[in-house]
Amino acid sequence: MVLAIAFVAGGCSGSGEPGPESRFGPAPAVAGGPLDDRVVAAVERLFANVDGYFDTSAVGEIGEAGDARMGWFVSDLLRFFHDEMSGAAMVEVFQTLTGEKLSTADPAHAWLEMTDRLIAWDLPAPPGYAGYKARLFALVEPGWSPFFADPEAVIDWRQVTWGGVLMDDRPYGDPSPCTDGCIPALDRPAVTDATGGAWYPDEGLVFGVQVNGAARAYPKNVMETHEMVNDTLGGRRIGIPYCTLCNSAQAYFTDRAGDEPLVLRTSGLLARSNKVMFELRSRSVIDTFTGRALTGSLRRRGVQLEQITVVTTTWGEWKAAHPETTIVARDGGIGRTYPDDPLGGRDLGGPIFPIGDVDPRLPAQQQVLGVLDLAGTPLAFPVEAATAALRQGRAVEFQGVELALDGGGLVAMRADGGIAVSHQAFWFAWSQFHPGSLLWTETSER
Repeated sequence: MVLAIAFVAGGCSGSGEPGPESRFGPAPAVAGGPLDDRVVAAVERLFANVDGYFDTSAVGEIGEAGDARMGWFVSDLLRFFHDEMSGAAMVEVFQTLTGEKLSTADPAHAWLEMTDRLIAWDLPAPPGYAGYKARLFALVEPGWSPFFADPEAVIDWRQVTWGGVLMDDRPYGDPSPCTDGCIPALDRPAVTDATGGAWYPDEGLVFGVQVNGAARAYPKNVMETHEMVNDTLGGRRIGIPYCTLCNSAQAYFTDRAGDEPLVLRTSGLLARSNKVMFELRSRSVIDTFTGRALTGSLRRRGVQLEQITVVTTTWGEWKAAHPETTIVARDGGIGRTYPDDPLGGRDLGGPIFPIGDVDPRLPAQQQVLGVLDLAGTPLAFPVEAATAALRQGRAVEFQGVELALDGGGLVAMRADGGIAVSHQAFWFAWSQFHPGSLLWTETSER
C-alpha cells in the first residue's frame, strides 16, 4: 500500500438507528455475529501488502460480503489511502455495503460524506474493529499505539479519525517547532504586562483566565498556532487546549496533590471534529471537552481534571476590566512570529470534518456559552443574544445560573453565588458532547 498523506490543519450507542432529526435517512440493515471469513481474510491481505500496493481486490471482497458494519473500516481506509484508483474502489464498496449513493466520487469529499452518514446512523462497529483501526493508524503514527492498547478505554473508536497532523510528543519545555507535521504546544510562555501587550490590537480576540486573583490573556492568533498551552498562573499549573475546529478554548488545573504536574499535548486525532488531547508522560488520552481521562494509567486512576472558566473577549475590553493582567509576549518567548490570522478563515464555510447530525435548534457554528448547573445539567446560552440582553440591562438567568459580563465577555454564576465554570464553543461541539443541553432563549422560563 502507498499512503497518500495530505497534511491539513486542523456518544454513540451503536444501535444502528438514526436520530429523529437525522438528515441522512434510515440506517442500512446490519448483520449480527462474527465477521464472514472472507472479510477477515481480505483485511489480513490488505495489511500483508502494506509495503507494496493497495489491494483493491481485497476491498472489493469486503464489499461483496455485504456486512454494512465494515463501512467504518472502509471510511478509515479512505482517510489515508485516497489516490484515484484506491479512492474510487472504496467509494464503490461503501455504496455497495450501505446501499447509499454518495453525491461525489472525489475521495476527500466522499470520505466526509460517508463518515457523516456512519456517525448519524450510529452503525455498530464490526467485531475486531478497534484492533484493525489500531494497526491502520499505527502505519501513519506509531505514537498513537498506546491509545489503543488499553482494552478498557472509554473511547468510542468509531468516532476517532485523523486530523491531518501528527503527534506532538516533544519534551516539556522544548521550544523547537515540529519538524514532522505536528502542532507544537507552547510550554511556559513568556508574558508581559498590559502596557507591554501593546503589540496586540485592542480589537483582537483573547481568551482570559483568572487563577487566585491573577489574570492572563491568551491571544487568539497565538492559540490558533499552538492549540495547547501549559502555563503557571496564580501559583497553579494549568493547561489550555484550544480546538480551532470547535472554536473552543478550555482551561484545566494540571497540578494534583502528590503528583508531578501533567503535561497536555495535541495528538493529531479528532473525535467528531474535536481535538483529541493526551498527557505526555503517561500517554493517556484525556477528553478535551470534559477533562476526563479515557485511556491508560490516568483512566485507571480515575483522573478528572478540574476546569476553569475561560472568557472570550477583546484585548481592549479585557485589559480595561483587569488592568493588572498579563498577556503572552509577542514572540511567545520562543522567538516565533505569529500571523494575525493563521487559519485564513478556514472554518467560515461550516465544519470541515465529520460530525454526523447536528442538534437543529441552532446553526452548527453559532457561538454558545456552555455551563453545567448545580445538578450537572448542561446549559447553553447563545452568545450574541445573551450579550445583547446584558448590555441592555436585562437579566440573563436560567436553571439557577445567571450570566454577567466580564471584560466584555460572558461568565456564569450560580444561584448560591459561586462561579459556574463556563466557556464558549460552536453549538455543534457543545451539543454533541453535552447532548440534551437545555437552551436559553429570551423567552425561557426563569
